[in-house]
Amino acid sequence: MILCAGNNEHFNFAFPIGVGLVQSAIKLTQYVLEQKPSFLFFVGTAGSYGRYKPFDLVLSHSATNIELSFQQNQSYTPIQNIVHAKQHYDVSRGTNYPFETVNSSNYITTASHLSHYYNEKNIPLENMEFFSVLHVANTFDLPCLGFFVITNYCDENAHRDFMLNHAKAKELITLHVEKNMRI
Repeated sequence: MILCAGNNEHFNFAFPIGVGLVQSAIKLTQYVLEQKPSFLFFVGTAGSYGRYKPFDLVLSHSATNIELSFQQNQSYTPIQNIVHAKQHYDVSRGTNYPFETVNSSNYITTASHLSHYYNEKNIPLENMEFFSVLHVANTFDLPCLGFFVITNYCDENAHRDFMLNHAKAKELITLHVEKNMRI
């Protein structure tokens, strides 16, 4: 089952699950219970904490939910804030995209001087849904993989650059899926 966030990030080959951690967890759980997929493949855009530039392509099967206040030792959490896919789905045929950990939050980072907190922990990307996708996949013992196209840096221009680069990023996602998933 190929998934996307939704709102302005729709694809004719993907099921939209909503934006952010809560919507995506609820809608994806509904899809899994109704559709009974054999794998979950999430496609979407991501912001870069500086390691990657716009239009780079990245794969992932691990995600975190780490807020900046946690990075700055100003908060704590009693819940697990990192998740790895229990089972991996391999779409790497003919690709050599790097595998990275993605941070998910309901907030977009706009302070580039804080990106080092994530880079120091080897977390170079930000996407709002992937942490939830992995949790749902693991709950139902489904192989899972994420594919991301970088649209922006996590800085003061994050939203503007996302908007400027979003259409091209969607084209790159479509090209990758059509080439590698044979839809």
